[in-house]
Amino acid sequence: MVSHNNQKKVAVISDLTGFGRCALTVSIPVISVMGLACCPVPTSILSNHTAFASCFIDDYTDKMEPYIREWGKLGLKFDGIYTGFLGSEAQMDIVRRFFEDFSSKDTQIIIDPVMGDNGRTYRTYTAPMCRAMKELVTAGNIITPNVTEACILTDTPWQQSWNEREIRALAGKLTAMGPEKIVITGIESRDGTFANYCMEKDAGQWLPFTSAGQSRCGTGDLFASIIAADAVKGTALAASVKKAADFVAKSIRLSASMEIPLTDGVSFEPLLRDLV
Repeated sequence: MVSHNNQKKVAVISDLTGFGRCALTVSIPVISVMGLACCPVPTSILSNHTAFASCFIDDYTDKMEPYIREWGKLGLKFDGIYTGFLGSEAQMDIVRRFFEDFSSKDTQIIIDPVMGDNGRTYRTYTAPMCRAMKELVTAGNIITPNVTEACILTDTPWQQSWNEREIRALAGKLTAMGPEKIVITGIESRDGTFANYCMEKDAGQWLPFTSAGQSRCGTGDLFASIIAADAVKGTALAASVKKAADFVAKSIRLSASMEIPLTDGVSFEPLLRDLV
């Protein structure tokens, strides 16, 4: 019998945005260059992302289940399943069923709960969607929220700056929800420096980094795609977080030197060989 599961592969459930370097247009090259087959499940098709003045959007919710059913006919199983931005409660329900149907006990489920930033949810995110995401993250092996998203998930008041004790407590609340590994990104500390924080089996690590420049669209997708590929390859979490942070920083610096507009994301393509 023919098997379609002879190579390690990652299913990525996110939107396909033609211009702006985010979501699937970031995940596909990153996961591929790291030696894994990347299998996209589009949640919507956009001409460019919503930070631009206008864009074309085709919601794919009604098409997702027929699309996924064809994979069921092929008997596909995935070594990793990574979810990015999800646009509705209905999509989260589809994703939950995808976890059940296409994973095994060894599958790494990586959830990037893309909900908000700078203390606020994104304008498209509703209270019911926040509740649905709280349920969805319980199924993840690894979740990668930024500080705002970590606060939303745990009903913790947001604040601009944090110390390590406070972040450890926040990570502990997330671990209690079910995920085995937590990565909280983009933490601003009280002294004005920055860090990421990872927790695994109640052991946490505060990982400082130097800001490389202004925030850009798609950097979270770039970071989480590296984490997802490394998780499937068995890379230690802290080492993966350091690698992802360094790669994002290099990409930001390169983009600034090329005078790439902030909306256009990061020019990571010339640096992909660094991930091999």
